[in-house]
Amino acid sequence: MAQVYNWQLGREMEYRFPEAHPKWQFAAVFNINRCIGCQTCTMACKSTWTFSEGQEHMWWNNVESKPYGGYPHNWDVKLLQLLNGISPGMSWDGSQPGALQAPYGRYEGETIFEAAKRAELPDTAVGYLPTDEEWTAPNIYEDTPVNRATSTQATRLPEHKTWFFYLQRICNHCTYPACVAACPRNAIYKRPEDGIVLIDQERCRGYQKCVQECPYKKPMYRPSTRTSEKCIACYPRVEGSDPLTNGLPMEARCMAACVGRIRLQGLVPMAEDGTWKPEPTNPLYYLIREEKVALPLYPQFGTEPNVYYIPPRWVPRPYLRQMFGPGVDAAIAAYRRPSRRLQAVLQLFRATQTIVFRFDVKEGAQIAEVQVDGQPMALYDDVVIGFDSRGKEVVRVSVKQPFFERPAQYLNSI
Repeated sequence: MAQVYNWQLGREMEYRFPEAHPKWQFAAVFNINRCIGCQTCTMACKSTWTFSEGQEHMWWNNVESKPYGGYPHNWDVKLLQLLNGISPGMSWDGSQPGALQAPYGRYEGETIFEAAKRAELPDTAVGYLPTDEEWTAPNIYEDTPVNRATSTQATRLPEHKTWFFYLQRICNHCTYPACVAACPRNAIYKRPEDGIVLIDQERCRGYQKCVQECPYKKPMYRPSTRTSEKCIACYPRVEGSDPLTNGLPMEARCMAACVGRIRLQGLVPMAEDGTWKPEPTNPLYYLIREEKVALPLYPQFGTEPNVYYIPPRWVPRPYLRQMFGPGVDAAIAAYRRPSRRLQAVLQLFRATQTIVFRFDVKEGAQIAEVQVDGQPMALYDDVVIGFDSRGKEVVRVSVKQPFFERPAQYLNSI
């Protein structure tokens, strides 16, 4: 095991391979607050990549209703129980959060890699192999809330008594992927140009170690070919080789198809030591590293996932803290009372299929003043401008969205 630095944990940790980082890293932000659970992203991925024989159970993109739903069933609960059974107390020291190298504080528990070594397991990471039954019903418990039968009183923010939320999931294309560390054939690798994690189908022998040890259960076994497959981040679009891209990096299919405009995907520049190069005008860097409004999913696993979430405002905080770490309260506060610049950047979600590498904000007039948590907050009609990899403007969106009134002759007759 090598020693690598995990900035999400605020410390070094053990991993099978030494530090090695791509030039750019595929990353995305999902705004849970906006998701309507329509599964359009799921079907866009399914119809593009997993429509063949042997892929029936494969849902590289899926949307789960939490707290009860999951695919495979109860994947997170099972992994948390396994990890806590070996190494009780997945605690954080949040006394000094905010540093560039430790924005959420320091994780004091053991990762899936460290727990496996201490317990002298034969595997690289703590994990399990789901049963065939657990790979059925990808939308099990959809729209099933907590306290649905016991609470009939009206509710309001900051927390609801009856609640559920949608969790959108793809492969996290982790910085320290458990699937890469687990494969005895070294068939899984991170691309040096963009950090996308892929499986070499020629080398794979279907041992399913990647399925077992990925904590998020995103590699999946295909019985018809006896190999494992996973989300490939639509890399032809990301690298600009898809005919639709005109040579420009383009968002993945699940991102581009999103009806609720909850997804923003792009590339962030990486330093040789694995940190993100400071790029405050890169929308992902700004949301994740500057505003800290978007958080990793189960950072305590230790894989340093590169898909981030703006947590839902209405969910009890203890549940969200065990899922997204100790940065939850600050992230929700930043989203509830967004800065003027954040208000503008949030308009970039699903505004264009072309990946935005840089943004600029043109300030406009004040258009309103609202009350948030009993305090006044001004709203401005600012305009956010997005630029592609060549520095050319590709999108321009204002904070104040126009109203379109349908003419009488086109009114819906239903």
